[in-house]
Amino acid sequence: MFKPKNIQTYGVVAEFSSSDTILEVATKAHEAGYRVMEAYSPVPVHGLDEALGRKRSILPWLVFGGGTFGCLGGLFMQYWMAVINYPWNVGGRPTFSWPAFIPVTFELTILCSALTTVIGMFALNGLPRPHHPIFNTPNFDRSTLDHYFICIEAKDPKFNEQDVTAFLNEFKPEAVNTITDA
Repeated sequence: MFKPKNIQTYGVVAEFSSSDTILEVATKAHEAGYRVMEAYSPVPVHGLDEALGRKRSILPWLVFGGGTFGCLGGLFMQYWMAVINYPWNVGGRPTFSWPAFIPVTFELTILCSALTTVIGMFALNGLPRPHHPIFNTPNFDRSTLDHYFICIEAKDPKFNEQDVTAFLNEFKPEAVNTITDA
């Protein structure tokens, strides 16, 4: 079959109607040596991340760092204003009265953690991405309703279109499609 040069294969997608099947396929694909794959599901499937060979995200550490920055930044900002920049002695009280600094420090901790979470999620998920090649899959709109999809991508070192198609057909999917970047 003729393919224009600018269109490249993105991967092979199989469609299933059961969460148990998608979990089994993901496990067997990982055991078969496929590493660059993704599963799409309308509901969370427990154990699917492990079956796909996913590692834990770095996002919790980023959020912790953002929160620590907010906490120390808020504390330092108030210290600098109250002790260094404009010390004001009221009734002989100390200029560094840390109990008064707690609300602002807490709020800045939460603010910086939340901003780090949003920015980190966008960056780690590769967003914004208005179009993804997986959207070219027939019936992919059902991935939000009642069907499960697994895609073994062409970036996988072991990828061979015929072998992957034959492998996925062993599990009796409802459909197997090759999708392209275009």
